[in-house]
Amino acid sequence: MWGLFPLYWPLLEPANPLEIVSHRAVWTLVFCLIALALSKQIHATLAVMKNPKTMAALLLSTILVSINWITYIWAVNHGHVVEAALGYYINPLIIIAFGVILLREKMRPLQWVAVGIAAVGVLVLTIDYGRLPWVAISLALSWGSYGLVKKKLNLGALEGLAIETLISFIPYAAYIIYLGQQGTGQFGHKPLLTILLISAGAVTAIPLLLFNGSTTRLPYSTIGLLQYITPTIQFSIGVWLRHEDMPTARWIGFIVIWFALAALATDLVRSSRAVDNRIA
Repeated sequence: MWGLFPLYWPLLEPANPLEIVSHRAVWTLVFCLIALALSKQIHATLAVMKNPKTMAALLLSTILVSINWITYIWAVNHGHVVEAALGYYINPLIIIAFGVILLREKMRPLQWVAVGIAAVGVLVLTIDYGRLPWVAISLALSWGSYGLVKKKLNLGALEGLAIETLISFIPYAAYIIYLGQQGTGQFGHKPLLTILLISAGAVTAIPLLLFNGSTTRLPYSTIGLLQYITPTIQFSIGVWLRHEDMPTARWIGFIVIWFALAALATDLVRSSRAVDNRIA
């Protein structure tokens, strides 16, 4: 589902990226409130909101996910699907870097190899683009930072997403109202576009809740490997459906990144087997 997002967001044009994100947040909140009511988790969520430290962390995560959403939708709707896919390819490497720098975790040899190879790949892509691939780096840093904050909070996906969208509700709802008063908002002008804007809530929440459910059912190493499906689908859409420019140097940069990810995947499988052997 995440991989198919580049096919969905362009359907919401001519709404601009900020208008799309505003509707995405507002309708995600509505979806989450309904889901919380059906699962009888509203009281538990309200209890979380009474903790000032938790709310401060959720304010930070709200800012990070907003940066991620706006950057991603801008990229998809402005012909940068391939660069967006790159961001999610290098995200695991960003997470490793955060683990070393912020959590003082020790890197295994293959992880060092993967990070080194990826750095070469990013350098090649930087030279090819003639600039830093800022879309990819912004997406990787914002999503990696978001994951780090949520990891420390250890909240359920539904409760966390509900509170985040509640925090952002006032500015985003105010922007939607402002656009409506100016006559430039797209909501309500065309029935199909209005339905698609409302559906952005479910489109956002459902994959996240499925992912959260998978974390309790699958080994973490399996989830780590499966996360490469999303950028691979996005990359395929960018290259073969959207026909974005892919000069030879860009292919070389991506191939180098894929080698880095192959090294990381190998390390993930090895470490998982070592843990299983110790348990056995």
